[in-house]
Amino acid sequence: MGGVTSNMAAKLAFFPPDPPTYGVSGPPEAAEGVVVPPQKVVLTGVPIGSEEVEARRVLTSRGNEIVVMYIRNKKAKVTFLHSHGNAADLGVMYGLFVALSNHLRVNLLAYDYSGYGRSSGKPSEENTYADIEAAYKCLVETYGVKPESIILFGQSVGTGPTLDLAARLTCVRAVILQSPLLSGLRVMYPVKHTLWFDIYKNVDKITRVRCPVLIIHGKKDDTIDCSHGKQLYELCQQKYEPLWIEDGNHCDLETYPEYLKHLENFVKAIEMMTPDFAKTEASTGTLELFEKARASSDRSDISRKVVSFDRRERGRMSTGYRERPRHSTDGRHRMRKSVDLCENSGDGVANKPRKSIDRFMIRAVGLCNVDCLTEDPSKLKYKN
Repeated sequence: MGGVTSNMAAKLAFFPPDPPTYGVSGPPEAAEGVVVPPQKVVLTGVPIGSEEVEARRVLTSRGNEIVVMYIRNKKAKVTFLHSHGNAADLGVMYGLFVALSNHLRVNLLAYDYSGYGRSSGKPSEENTYADIEAAYKCLVETYGVKPESIILFGQSVGTGPTLDLAARLTCVRAVILQSPLLSGLRVMYPVKHTLWFDIYKNVDKITRVRCPVLIIHGKKDDTIDCSHGKQLYELCQQKYEPLWIEDGNHCDLETYPEYLKHLENFVKAIEMMTPDFAKTEASTGTLELFEKARASSDRSDISRKVVSFDRRERGRMSTGYRERPRHSTDGRHRMRKSVDLCENSGDGVANKPRKSIDRFMIRAVGLCNVDCLTEDPSKLKYKN
């Protein structure tokens, strides 16, 4: 019965492209229970080819194999770990990722969540947390990127795993949140308190992020209202000047010239900063840190030099309520209305072209957002 709640959340939150927009050729997936190092694969069907781009299969702590893509830039001083939005995969985002890497002069590692693209498993909140952990570990251990040079970049639904990881790391350089949500339930209803069955409780996690945070949101966002971004901005401990795009909607922010300009200014500012943790914390591999963190159940000490991924989440509730176990089915009738709305809309909702998805339905189910990013960099308004 415990899986019912997470299954409902998955129906509300996750819409991977079906079929995937790219293919993978290379070593087959590892047998269940077999741990193998990240293996190189080749992405097929993507619009742009480059020797600076490579992909790998990476095993997560929950047993899924996700596909990660790493873009090198010879002039890069920092590296983005990008968590993309909904109804997208690496094939959809490929052109934009290459453009961002080129224009901003950053390395960029992106990944597909479990059940997205050619990643195995099924989409769920817990799986996305394991997915970003595996991507981070790959970035540090396989590619040798120093934790203090990593900028976590989350878009829309991707702000959930991004903030979950950022709240645990002490060595992350900065965080970028594009069209972020306060929580899954708050997208649908203006609740004032965090409830146990809510998902992606960003509103409770952002106060534990100690690095600079940049928030970008469109003022005319009809999927996740701009008020979400503004409230998260107020809760940031280290605020960087936000960008509120006057006519920006949920899925067109990249087409505005001020979007790239603001990102450029942010990256330059971060590159010039010497974070306090860089003076005292040694950059070590993450394998030992992960194991130590999992053995600990104390989530309150966020200044320690380990990456904490304990899922019991003590002290996370800001309302005085005691958070019930994630696998409880109590209160599932509260979510049924939204599930029914999604089911009654027709079997093909998740498979419709990105530009034709009914906006009313998107608002009804909250996280069923469509991050229709420009695939062809030449169509973007900004130039080199």
